[in-house]
Amino acid sequence: MEKIVIVDYSLGNLRSVSKAVEHVAADAEVVVSDDARVIHDADRVVFPGQGAARDCMAAISDHHVERAVREAAASKPFLGICMGLQVLMDHSEENGGTDLLGMMPGKVQRFSGDFKGENGLPLKIPHMGWSQVEQIIDHPLWQGIADRSRFYFVHSYFVVPEESSLIAATTEYGERFTCAIARDNLFAVQFHPEKSADDGLQLLKNFVNWKL
Repeated sequence: MEKIVIVDYSLGNLRSVSKAVEHVAADAEVVVSDDARVIHDADRVVFPGQGAARDCMAAISDHHVERAVREAAASKPFLGICMGLQVLMDHSEENGGTDLLGMMPGKVQRFSGDFKGENGLPLKIPHMGWSQVEQIIDHPLWQGIADRSRFYFVHSYFVVPEESSLIAATTEYGERFTCAIARDNLFAVQFHPEKSADDGLQLLKNFVNWKL
């Protein structure tokens, strides 16, 4: 039986994520853990997160999971969700500037707030709600999901990868931004698949069945 580990560093939406993964992975063991050995032994790893960049980096350090996360991201099917995408970058503008894990070249920046919606009013920050996701690459995790399907977002910052080859999907919210990246065994998204109804569950199912 495969073991899927959801990394617990106290700032992820752990219950919703674990329940959603369990729903699509009936034949796997789904474990929520901050034990580096358990993460190391996993067949697949999900790295969720929410909150501020500085708090997330501090929590990763406090739970002593950074090395295990780095090793998982380099060697096995790995899914980052929300802040689990952002912390993979080099640096964030949040909290006056925060150094991140630096696993993917790029930065995290805040929405400008200068853009207006269709009603002519300034767009609200955080970006919260359902938005269309435009698939930029053909990837196994998009299987069975129509291009421009809607997923659920809650965020004020977004990633700006240095390498365009990393971009797996984009979304429009005043400006077009990267909402998913992919490289080798790693896939990470800004939206919340666990809150995105059938298409979100399909993405999680695709991750569970992803063969490298």
